[in-house]
Amino acid sequence: MNTNLTESSKPWYRHPWPWILMSGPFIVVIAGLATAYLAVTTSDGLVDDDYYKQGLTVNQVSARDHMAVSLGLQADLMQGGDGAQIRILLRGKADTKLPEVLKLRIAHPTRAGVDQNLLLHSDGAGSYTGKLSAPLTGRWHIVLEDEKAEWRLTGDWIIEKNASLRLPAEAKAVVGLGVKSDNKGR
Repeated sequence: MNTNLTESSKPWYRHPWPWILMSGPFIVVIAGLATAYLAVTTSDGLVDDDYYKQGLTVNQVSARDHMAVSLGLQADLMQGGDGAQIRILLRGKADTKLPEVLKLRIAHPTRAGVDQNLLLHSDGAGSYTGKLSAPLTGRWHIVLEDEKAEWRLTGDWIIEKNASLRLPAEAKAVVGLGVKSDNKGR
């Protein structure tokens, strides 16, 4: 009986249960501070600052897609064996004059820091080559256009599934502020 009396006569901070009960809220406070620090110090690459301006350019982008359809354009993309080069074969209707230089934008869906913008020069007969800054792996959004930005071809490329990507010219239906596309990574 004497041990029960001494156990209950200890001050509250000498008992384990108050500390166990306080540890839960303490851990939550520390986790909240860590989350707030990460939210303030890192940027969100998924949010674009010019979303309104991008919404206004939907009609211009749609006109470029329709121009590619009228020219009958189609492109095949493939990486070089070492992954340091990219090669494009561009075809169009018989009367279509192919440009000397193409612009290729390779964008990662979530990490803007690894995007690549390339100028590809013609090797003749619709063949273009360029040098990649890093080999491509994973999923990428591809935009191919002429230097004057009169037409464009777009598509998604999952490198592990397809060694090459075919970009056919397709008219896209405008839906709201986005662009609906049936273009699959082929």
